[in-house]
Amino acid sequence: MIKAGIVGGTGYTGVELLRLLARHPDVELAAITSRGDAGSAVADMFPSLRGAVGLNFSDPKEAPLGDCDVVFFATPNGIAMQQAGELLKAGVRVIDLAADFRIKDIALWEKWYGMTHASPELVAEAVYGLPEVNREAIRKARLVANPGCYPTATQLGFLPLVEAGCVDLGRLIADAKSGVSGAGRKAEIGILFSEASDNFKAYGVPGHRHLPEIRQGLAQFAGKAASEIGLTFVPHLTPMIRGIHSTLYARITHEEDFQALFERRFANEPFVDVLPPKSHPDTRSVRAANTCRIALHRPQGGDTLVVLSVIDNLVKGAAGQAVQNMNLMFGLDECSGLLQVPVLP
Repeated sequence: MIKAGIVGGTGYTGVELLRLLARHPDVELAAITSRGDAGSAVADMFPSLRGAVGLNFSDPKEAPLGDCDVVFFATPNGIAMQQAGELLKAGVRVIDLAADFRIKDIALWEKWYGMTHASPELVAEAVYGLPEVNREAIRKARLVANPGCYPTATQLGFLPLVEAGCVDLGRLIADAKSGVSGAGRKAEIGILFSEASDNFKAYGVPGHRHLPEIRQGLAQFAGKAASEIGLTFVPHLTPMIRGIHSTLYARITHEEDFQALFERRFANEPFVDVLPPKSHPDTRSVRAANTCRIALHRPQGGDTLVVLSVIDNLVKGAAGQAVQNMNLMFGLDECSGLLQVPVLP
């Protein structure tokens, strides 16, 4: 059995990790940390886990994280980079669900995240945890940077087009919408029920910190420098709890059978579902599942492709993808513990 620890077990991604790992056939939950709730039972905070998780939250300084085989950081940005080094020295594998190791350009990361990186020497080693692109590198990794939710939906939607070089890389547009759980489990005016309910708005239009992550990934797919990727990324907050819907626009530069291109690229990907032509995937079709559903359109037969990409931001966009990466790192079936059918309604 793989001994797993979670640092930051009280947020939405933390409890989603608990939900998935508690029923994983090859995992034993060994430690769940919380500074503010140390000593209290996990099931008291999250009654949905009664009978599934019998642990108490422990203080991070006292938790037996060094005895784990893998530690997940479900923490705010800036935490994992301070603690990952010691765990790696102890032989523990680390999966960071925050952004500490996602961006390879340290100066660029510091610009967007507004802090000095505490472990720049680990950034080069970290493997970006998008299995559909980096599967073999993830298998060998000690440190995995789990992708962000917006970047997962956006990169998977653009992936076949960018790899094939059949669209204008200087004029890509991502119009993305997220449920309020993407903002985390915290008290903040903008995500209060009376503020977010019955409301819809864009945010981060001048620049969002997921932009350089997406651009870096698209550049990798294309074999180009990030500066050659022209991407307009506009996120929106929607009055729903879970889900991301990315509507992606790309101008065609040479003709392909685009539906066949997507079907071939994702034919062997267990968590990417390319829908039939003229489909319109919705977020509830992936609710609580580790699935990305994609549909492709070409309005009026013009020169613009529209790709619709939906995921659950807490699963394929966070905890589920982290478990998928863990499975790869430990030589398990990639789908182990992740075959839940989406929840409806």
